[in-house]
Amino acid sequence: MHQTITKNPTIVVDPLADTNNTLLQIVHGLQKDQKELPSKLFYDARGSQIFERICNLQEYYPTRTETAIMQQNVHELVDLVGPGSMLIEYGSGSSSKARILLDHLPELAAYVPVDISREQLFVAAQGLKRDYAELEIIPIWADYNNLFELPLIGKKALHKLAYFPGSTIGNFHLKQAIDFLGNIADLVGPGGGLLIGTDLQKDAEVLSLAYNDRKGVTAAFNLNMLNHINTEFSADFNVDQFKHFAFYNEELGRIEMHLISQAKQTAHIAGEAFNFKEGESILTEVSYKYTLEGFSEMAYKAGFVVIEAWVDPKNYFSVQYLIAR
Repeated sequence: MHQTITKNPTIVVDPLADTNNTLLQIVHGLQKDQKELPSKLFYDARGSQIFERICNLQEYYPTRTETAIMQQNVHELVDLVGPGSMLIEYGSGSSSKARILLDHLPELAAYVPVDISREQLFVAAQGLKRDYAELEIIPIWADYNNLFELPLIGKKALHKLAYFPGSTIGNFHLKQAIDFLGNIADLVGPGGGLLIGTDLQKDAEVLSLAYNDRKGVTAAFNLNMLNHINTEFSADFNVDQFKHFAFYNEELGRIEMHLISQAKQTAHIAGEAFNFKEGESILTEVSYKYTLEGFSEMAYKAGFVVIEAWVDPKNYFSVQYLIAR
C-alpha cells in the first residue's frame, strides 16, 4: 500500500473525524446479539480527562510500569533508532510518554501526534510547542484506525518511527490487530520502526483490580461513553440505568468491559430503537493480554520483526521495538 505525503498547515484536522462511519458502527454494534460499541467512543474531552485519572490510580499498573520501562531503557532504544526520525504517535492523548522520546531521540525531524480527541490533542500540542520550540510538531485529528496522510515536514526524515503506547493494541481482535499493524508497517516503510506497549498475561486478580478500581474512576470512564453518544449523536441512553462491569476472560485471555442494563428499557439513535432486557450488557472494550512469543508471531504476520523487548521485573508489561520487513 502506497502512503502519500502531502503538504499541510501547522495543525492538520480531519473536520468530520469520520462521524458518519462511527454512527454506522454504533448502530451495527447495537444490532448484534451481544450488543457492543467501539471503544474509540471513550475519548471525548471528558473521557480523555477521566482516562488520565485512571492512569494515576494505584490499581492501574500499566501506565507507571510502561513509563518505568521507557525511562530505564531509553538509551538502548536511542542506539537502536538512531538520529533524524519522524516520530508518529498513535493515540497520543496528553503526549506524556512521548516526552521521554522527545527528550532523548537525537535530531528529531518532526513529531506527529495523532488522536481522536480534538480538544486534548490541540491542548497537548500547544504545550509541547512551548517546551520544544525548535521541534516541528504537527498534530493530526483523526481516527487512527483508518489510513491517514503524513504531513510534509521542513526537515528530511531519515527514518519513520511509529509509537503506540499504553497496550492499546490489546483492544483489537487478532485479525484486526494484524491488519492495523500492517497499516503501520506500510506507513513507516521497510526499515521503519514501531515502538509499542504490550500488556502481558498475569494473575487474574491483578487484572481485575486494574479495571475495577475502588474509587469508581473506571466505572465513570465506561459510563461516559453513553454520555458521549447522547451528546454527539442525539441518542437518549438513560446513563443512570446502566452499571459498569469488567472481568478477565481466562479462556480468551482478555479483559472485557461491559455496561449492564439495570432495567428493561429502550434507547434511540439515528431513528432506530434498541431494546434492553434487565441484565443485558453492551460490550464496550476488550483488552487482550499477550505472551512475548504470541505477540512476536502476530507482529511477524503484519510485516514486522521484533528487535528488542524490555520487560519490568514482575513481567507485567513489555515495551517492544520492531522493524518493518
